[in-house]
Amino acid sequence: MTTGTGSLRTGTPTAPRRRSPARTFLPLGIAAWLILEIWLLGLVADAAGGLAVAALIVGGLVLGAVVIKRAGRRAFKNLTDTFQQAQQGRQPAPQQPGQGNGLTMLAGLLLMLPGLLSDVAGLFLLLPPVRAWVGRRATRSLERKMAAAPAGSFGDAFQQARIHYPDGKIVQGEVVREDRPGPQAGPDTAYRPPLTP
Repeated sequence: MTTGTGSLRTGTPTAPRRRSPARTFLPLGIAAWLILEIWLLGLVADAAGGLAVAALIVGGLVLGAVVIKRAGRRAFKNLTDTFQQAQQGRQPAPQQPGQGNGLTMLAGLLLMLPGLLSDVAGLFLLLPPVRAWVGRRATRSLERKMAAAPAGSFGDAFQQARIHYPDGKIVQGEVVREDRPGPQAGPDTAYRPPLTP
């Protein structure tokens, strides 16, 4: 008597899925980065002492917390300003790539991580030209990936749901026009004006 579960045969051969290069090299890159960070901290400890390493780590932690706190306050202020403009009927101005607070928060997070390379990367990301360049590159890369998304995927839904400001871009959509019914309409088809904020 045989026990266990058998495999179902569907008639279509299933080839093993190929592993993406990112899934292959990302763990190796993280391991190499950690080893390099530890080696650099060891060099600093040999040259300046353990107290200097501790001061660098604590200083990075405090500076990163300050940067994240400032970026969070600025993001909340931008959000409340946008809501107030929407309630007043004005359209909020679109932000340029790199002017948001996400990259500033990423810089603060890199500063909070213990290590010299992450601190240097965080400090570079705090510079406005570097932040603008990284923001433009990330936006272009995201738009390229979303445009290449197959129909019915999350990327396709995200691409279709995006709202573009009136700067010449085409907004995909459909206009549904409901005209006011004539005087012969009964009580079931009474005109109801649209809801406005």
